Amino acid sequence: MKHRWTARAGQRRRQFSSRLPGFYQLPLRERTRIAACAGELSTTETQSLENYGSIARELTDTFIENAIGTYSLPLGIATNFLINGCEYLLPMVVEETSVLAAASHAAKIVRRGGGFSSQSTEPIMTGQIQLFLKESCAFDAILTAHREQLLATANAGQERLVARGGGVCDLDWKYIQPLAVLIVHVHVNSGNAMGANIVNTICERMSAQLLELLPCEVGLQILTNLNDRRRVRAVCEIPAEDLSCPRFRGSAIIDRIVRAHQFACHDPYRAATNNKGIMNGIDAVVIATGNDWRAVEAGAHAYAGRNGSYQPLAQWSKLGRDCLRGELELPLAVGTVGGVTKLHPAARAALKILGKPTAQELAEIICCAGLGQNLAALRALSSEGIQRGHMSLHRNNLHQHRAVPHS
Repeated sequence: MKHRWTARAGQRRRQFSSRLPGFYQLPLRERTRIAACAGELSTTETQSLENYGSIARELTDTFIENAIGTYSLPLGIATNFLINGCEYLLPMVVEETSVLAAASHAAKIVRRGGGFSSQSTEPIMTGQIQLFLKESCAFDAILTAHREQLLATANAGQERLVARGGGVCDLDWKYIQPLAVLIVHVHVNSGNAMGANIVNTICERMSAQLLELLPCEVGLQILTNLNDRRRVRAVCEIPAEDLSCPRFRGSAIIDRIVRAHQFACHDPYRAATNNKGIMNGIDAVVIATGNDWRAVEAGAHAYAGRNGSYQPLAQWSKLGRDCLRGELELPLAVGTVGGVTKLHPAARAALKILGKPTAQELAEIICCAGLGQNLAALRALSSEGIQRGHMSLHRNNLHQHRAVPHS
């Protein structure tokens, strides 16, 4: 089938100019007024933008440029989570109906078999420095000879991080022949921080020294979101009797879940939807704790395609005759200090609800949320169908919303 591309944007001509010099310098309320006029917003619609909630007006201007207000999403709690023998209530921010109910139900099933177990590697972030070599040189010998010097230079200015056991811990490099480009990878233990700013600063500092060692021009100096040295793994094992439902015995559901997993292994269209369900759980906790869900999404999906074909992130298999085993492994860069996690009142409250975890503990908790969400979706798909529970909750929510009088 040949696709037809058609431009739609701009068919209805807007009667204003989007060229607004100095817009960022205007007071927040004036920016809101201009946007409201452009959109012909009612007083009620304009007031919805100015409902700041837990974010003070000053914080809104701190978080982003050109702020005009806030956009609220529901914050809820997923219950029943037993992770590494500890009880957890999981704060989740999401607008999709049934996500929290599904996560809570899956966690209830998993805890009967002992709950989730989870592990993580050290919080190693990776930065990339792109070098365009001006002439042929023995870069491998040069970098090897100056390795310790480069590490010391990179850690200069990061004394507090180094004192806590963090800092630059490794270097490696590769040559991309078609581009004639040398890429230096800087591996940084970022401690309890997500680490993006730390890594970018270190890359820029190290570039100056690389210019002295090699005949080159520096290109990009930035972290990668495919942080495959910063991985987390969650595992659960569920006896067949805990998966039973009115239509199917637990053993039959195990077989159907394993077949659904195999479908995703051989079909990227199914794998994409499967992984979206996993990210329903992961993103919701990432957002609630003030972390960068776009970075987490990028890393997860890149990891799913690391071997040349897009694969499901979680693995499901049958143990013996009567047990289902699930395992989820992915890179997961989150922090518990700095940035939004420090400034946003709701993010700080969410971390306290979780028991003030370290960055590694938070990653382990989040991974379990993703595995539980995947279990809930696959069990529903393999038994009554995804729409039955999801749409009944959706209808109930709409009915309750209509029943509430609006001012």
